[in-house]
Amino acid sequence: MAQTSDEVKLAALRERVRAESRLLVAYSGGVDSALVAAVAAQELGERAVAVTAVSASLPRSERAAARAFAAAHGIAHVEVATDELDRPEYVANGGDRCYHCKSALFDALAPIAALSGARIALGTNTDDLGDHRPGQAAARARGAIAPLLDAGFGKEDVRRVSRALGLATAEKPAAACLASRVAYGDPVTPEVLHRIELAEEAVRGLGFPVCRVRAHGGGAVARVEVPPDDVPRAAELRAELDRAVRGAGFEFCALDMQGFASGRMNVLLGMPTPR
Repeated sequence: MAQTSDEVKLAALRERVRAESRLLVAYSGGVDSALVAAVAAQELGERAVAVTAVSASLPRSERAAARAFAAAHGIAHVEVATDELDRPEYVANGGDRCYHCKSALFDALAPIAALSGARIALGTNTDDLGDHRPGQAAARARGAIAPLLDAGFGKEDVRRVSRALGLATAEKPAAACLASRVAYGDPVTPEVLHRIELAEEAVRGLGFPVCRVRAHGGGAVARVEVPPDDVPRAAELRAELDRAVRGAGFEFCALDMQGFASGRMNVLLGMPTPR
């Protein structure tokens, strides 16, 4: 019986992973890096380690979910502290912020990779190539590999194959770092990131599991995004939303009537957005 397209891609992914003697998987716990980490653990065993970068830009809920997924699938998992918030170029929050974030990640992983003789693997897929992702330049400069990209995976391929493998992350919504919520040009600080995290937790508590709280005006103004179909319900709950967001430390709360879309900060800066 002929293999399906997903089976062919999964076989290619397994083959690509097996070509490495050891791998350090940059693992956020999202759908892409979770698939790479799971397949690497299956193919390489203890020679594959998932590494999560921990800083104020990683929500506590995402950190906990990454730990739980790794434990459930027998994935060797470690956490490393990264220093991007100590880097002026990152704090300045220009269009190249992600480059400096990835540079901090690779600076933290490089000594581990050198000691273990491992390559660093990222969860980049073909859909990422059309987005504004300056961190990819940092990855290329450091010799990182992208097994999903090499095997021809797009985002929907990742989800279908993850579903077939029984990975809970198959249905997980996209969850970019908290710094991606800060308007370009406004400084990224631990205080603003914490404010965003608290506000998003509060908005989810009001019944909007998919949401973004974008910070503007130096962290004074919160622009709340929920899926377009949920905007009317959010408008009805405007008083509750306002209290929730102000309770997190923002001075003003605005509801974006266009609804949630990934990469909205990139749109405001005239950059490419995810497909």
